[in-house]
Amino acid sequence: MTYSMKPLLALVALSLVCLSGFAAPDEFTLTIKNHRFEPKEIKLPANQKIKLKVINADATPAEFESKPLGREKLIAGNSSVIINLGPLKPGRYPFVEEYHETEAGAQGTIVVE
Repeated sequence: MTYSMKPLLALVALSLVCLSGFAAPDEFTLTIKNHRFEPKEIKLPANQKIKLKVINADATPAEFESKPLGREKLIAGNSSVIINLGPLKPGRYPFVEEYHETEAGAQGTIVVE
């Protein structure tokens, strides 16, 4: 009886395709849509390096800014950027979409626990 590796290889390939849609454990996503952050509050683990993926779903540019984090990043319309953070101490770190910061929803908070 001959043993074929094809079913096993197909299962491994399918598993890799399915897992590729998930963010890595140290990557978190924040979306800007209609000049508002989704979610408004994001929880991150303390004392770890983090990759914050910020997606601008609007056609116009946006600017992520957090003075407490010392980060400011321009994001072209319909694109995304990675902002490297940490390791961060526990606390609350506010951020804004600078071009629309006076509008409701254009502010948010990173909560580090």
